Amino acid sequence: MTASPAPILFDRALLRTRQRRAERLGAATFLLDRVAEEMAERLQVVVREFADAVDVGTPADAVRDALAGRVSRLAHVDLPDSEFEPLPISSESLDLAVSALAFQFVNDLPGMLAQIRRALKPDGLLLAAMTGGQTLTELRQVFAAAEAECEGGVSPRVAPFVDLRDVGALLQRAGFALPVTDVDRIVVRYDDAFALMQDLRRMGATNVLKERRRTPTRRATLLRMAQVYAERFADSDGRIRATFDIIWLSGWSPHESQQQPLKPGSAKASLADAVKGRQK
Repeated sequence: MTASPAPILFDRALLRTRQRRAERLGAATFLLDRVAEEMAERLQVVVREFADAVDVGTPADAVRDALAGRVSRLAHVDLPDSEFEPLPISSESLDLAVSALAFQFVNDLPGMLAQIRRALKPDGLLLAAMTGGQTLTELRQVFAAAEAECEGGVSPRVAPFVDLRDVGALLQRAGFALPVTDVDRIVVRYDDAFALMQDLRRMGATNVLKERRRTPTRRATLLRMAQVYAERFADSDGRIRATFDIIWLSGWSPHESQQQPLKPGSAKASLADAVKGRQK
């Protein structure tokens, strides 16, 4: 029985076009810069050397600049437009794989994680960050309200984001040992919803869903969206809030030196004995 192919949610060719447009507009990199700095700090506490590393799909040079001096050789590979095209990385060739704010646009995330795990040497590390969780929940809610009110229906505007617990399960499914996930919630404030949308364009992070709406949004809908945003998610000074959840994920390629879970039946004391001991 063969596994069913992953659903194609994102138009990755369009994503590249949007990212090039962002560069022309003057890219908004504050999230990426923060993630790159945090990535460098997280690697600092790992007591080992990383000779051969690869950055998978991170736009621009933020990660390369942040990890300068920490990694001997850091190559960069783009995520392929086609989900059937493998990553150009040899098996067991890497000590470290990193990625910043790219995985959220991958259609087959389990398959890509499995490719990265195979590319790592035994005891090699994956460290990545992606948007997920409640990212842009405010924008999603107000667009839905405005479209329902002005147009009588709702179209997909904001991509579905993976949940923190799901990421941990995906790491285990891909064969990583010692998987760890956590989330960093960042709340950014804007003058209005249009300022937020401009930043999203300058991040190259506007709608690239395959099932996105193909006709321009009505002016009345956009104005109502901005009004609802201000009504629901503004602070006392009138500025609106936008949530970005950065999900961090890490895992190691299995190696015999790593801490192993006990085999069933190998425990020296039973749970029943432990409970009896506490009751005395």
